[in-house]
Amino acid sequence: MRHVTVKVLVRDADPGDAYLRVGDFARYPELTATVHEVVVHPQEDAHTHLSDWTVSFRNGLLRWTERDTFDPGTRSISFTQVSGDFMTFEGTWLVEPATGGSTVTFTAAFDLGIPSLAEILDPVASAALSGNILQILRGLFGEVNQVTETPAIMVT
Repeated sequence: MRHVTVKVLVRDADPGDAYLRVGDFARYPELTATVHEVVVHPQEDAHTHLSDWTVSFRNGLLRWTERDTFDPGTRSISFTQVSGDFMTFEGTWLVEPATGGSTVTFTAAFDLGIPSLAEILDPVASAALSGNILQILRGLFGEVNQVTETPAIMVT
């Protein structure tokens, strides 16, 4: 399984406000051309909903439905694909206070489910996912900066 982490410092961003911005998934298509559509369904409970995603990948589209679980106390959002084009897709968003603002960390693990092409497709998918997340974060917050303790993007 492939793992992607994107961690950035958002200057002058209150962690509570940053968390609300990150959780506004329906707005993501406005922030990057590669996210075509996000449909957020009515909440299953106070902190969980389903969302349908359509995202550009190579010469086509990836589609999936994920369960999103919001934890305002820890300013985290976990997601798990429940159906769609990935074999596995899961991860978290985490917003934490930092000197001068907030850090926003996106982590994901995925498997496209095509073992014979994994060596070719997985690095392309990792780069596309990392790039999309950075575009979304720039759209949400303007300028974002690399966190000094760790690289802004880590792909394993």
